Amino acid sequence: MSVLRKDFLWGGATAANQCEGAWDHDGKGVSVADICTGGRFGQSKRITPVLEEGTFYPSHEAIQHYDRFKEDIALFAEMGFKCYRFSIAWTRIFPNGDETQPNEAGLRHYDEVIDECRRYGIEPLITISHYEVPFGLTKKCNAWVSREMIDYFLNYCRAIFTRYKGKVKYWLTFNEINSAIAPMGALLNQGILNDLTHPTEFMHQPDQPQQRFQGLHHQLVASALAVQMSHEIDPDYRVGSMMIYSASYPLTCRPSDVLANQKYNRLYNYYCTDIQARGAYPAYAKRLLDEMGVEIQMHPGDAEILKKGTVDFITFSYYMSSCQTAEKAESGEGNILGGVPNPYLKASDWGWQIDPEGLRYALNDLYDRYGKPLMVVENGLGAKDELQADGTVNDDYRIDYLRRHIEQMKEAVQDGVDLMGYTPWGCIDLVSASTGEYAKRYGFIYVRRYDNGTGDFARLKKKSFYWYKKVIASNGENLSD
Repeated sequence: MSVLRKDFLWGGATAANQCEGAWDHDGKGVSVADICTGGRFGQSKRITPVLEEGTFYPSHEAIQHYDRFKEDIALFAEMGFKCYRFSIAWTRIFPNGDETQPNEAGLRHYDEVIDECRRYGIEPLITISHYEVPFGLTKKCNAWVSREMIDYFLNYCRAIFTRYKGKVKYWLTFNEINSAIAPMGALLNQGILNDLTHPTEFMHQPDQPQQRFQGLHHQLVASALAVQMSHEIDPDYRVGSMMIYSASYPLTCRPSDVLANQKYNRLYNYYCTDIQARGAYPAYAKRLLDEMGVEIQMHPGDAEILKKGTVDFITFSYYMSSCQTAEKAESGEGNILGGVPNPYLKASDWGWQIDPEGLRYALNDLYDRYGKPLMVVENGLGAKDELQADGTVNDDYRIDYLRRHIEQMKEAVQDGVDLMGYTPWGCIDLVSASTGEYAKRYGFIYVRRYDNGTGDFARLKKKSFYWYKKVIASNGENLSD
């Protein structure tokens, strides 16, 4: 008998800007992802407010999922997916972001994607805003820096909540909302770009914490209002939050390191979810914000909105863990939310420390703190897969990574955690959000597309494809090769 619930939502996850392509088709507008060039590990991708002729922009074609979604969903169904987490591209529905009426071609496309999922009995889990704010709103009001964004976002939500009523049950408001706590989240998460003339390095954006945290407040208010709206439109809708859970440990047992770790957890792992799940700013927020020189401007009624708009469930991405120390130390290159490497852990090719037990820790930590159903909606290993001459990929390293994380997920369920599902990231190869490259592959399905712009986009099943199919069929009991 499986430890996991009978209706466990096995599946996979993608994002529109990383897989769809067709960046200017059928009335779609420009998103902030569309102005990001390719990059690679150790070399940041660039943000170019004015598109450069002859420069490679991976999101413009991505893996052509926009035109090949039926082929891709059929492959997901062959693996036995119960759930497919994907995002709607905001600029397909409102190309500039501030229109009053939605783009019918965009709405119709997602009708087709949702219908295709349901044809195979796959539950759609839709992320409303996943790292592709309309660039038109960046130019108009610097996006989430402005409170105007709340109304633009709610207009977008109303359009999709109304259109897909009765066809979708699960929604997520913002992908990895707490990424905005780090400077790297300013553009993709919030659409903030202070220089609309010159190119900027994605990993070295000029930072203004006041902008990021004020923008985050606007997002949190918008999320709470969207939760309330969804329940008014369809009482069966369930809306969740989505965060990066960056498991963190004190580097040593020195009290100063323990306190440094507590501060890190409060800022990165709890700040947003405390507000979205508990409905109020936590007591520790004032000192954290004061130390950064940030003062949140709240409108009358914001506190009541946050209180009434708590989420129905909590989802998170989990890839790595790190350590915190009060002493000066070099941050690990792969630790995108800060911290130093854990000397007891190995790392991926991109410097992300592999810590399966950290997933059990994360699940217990979040469930103990909030008592709401949880779902792991991103987890996976970015690796340099080698395509063999016969068209196969022997990705035993990926199987081992996922097996070890699923084992720890099951341990957490036995610990008492209410776990809804598991959708590993990049179930089909796509463009990396952090580095803007194809070479960092996560999928069960290899896509023959490369960073030099070559490749025919053919889909090829990796060894992990067949392994994951067995895992799903056994509801997580058969984890052998």
